[in-house]
Parts: sequence; structure tokens; C-alpha cells
Amino acid sequence: MQEEVVAVFIPIVMFLVIGLIWVTFIYYRSRERQMLIEKGLSAEEIKQFFQQKKDPFILMKIGIISIFFGIGLGFGLMLEDYTSKEYWVPFLLFVVTGIGFVTANLYSRKLSANKT
Repeated sequence: MQEEVVAVFIPIVMFLVIGLIWVTFIYYRSRERQMLIEKGLSAEEIKQFFQQKKDPFILMKIGIISIFFGIGLGFGLMLEDYTSKEYWVPFLLFVVTGIGFVTANLYSRKLSANKT
């Protein structure tokens, strides 16, 4: 296949996948609400159910994970330049981002325990 044809299909496939994910999200969200209504819950109970689902620390978690991702990327690029080995960037991205996920989870639990 020619490169021009492949270059045309990449954005088309990307938008199709994003659209499919969006439609699936909306479908399952509406299906969840239908199931709550079919259970016979009142409007106040449904409102309380959706307020309990919200995570008040989501932006803080995303921030911690992003910081650790950046640290892993930075150290990976520095070690790649220093040692001329190409495996440092993906290795440190996964390891340090994983540490970021664990740290964000532990910090969120600590803040939730202090909040209650």
C-alpha cells in the first residue's frame, strides 16, 4: 500500500475509534440511569447515588501521575543520552508511572480518611 493512502486512513480510523468510545460511554451511562429508574428509586435517591460516585481527588491523582510520568520521561531521556541504550525511556516510563499510580492511590486514601 502506498504511504499516502495509509496517511489518509490514520485520522479516519482515529476519529472512528474515538466516536465509538464516546457513543459506548453515553449508551452505558443512560443504561445505568434507566436501571436506577426501573428499580423504583426516587429522584433524591438517584441524586445521592451519583454524588457518592464522584471522586473529589481525581484532579490531584491525575496531577501526581502526570508528574511521575514526566520524571520517568526525563530520567529515561537523560540515561539514554548518557548510556546510548534505547531501553531506558520505556522502562522508566512504566516503572515511575506505576509508582505514581501507587503514590496517588495512597495519598488519596490518606486524604479520604482525614476528610471523614
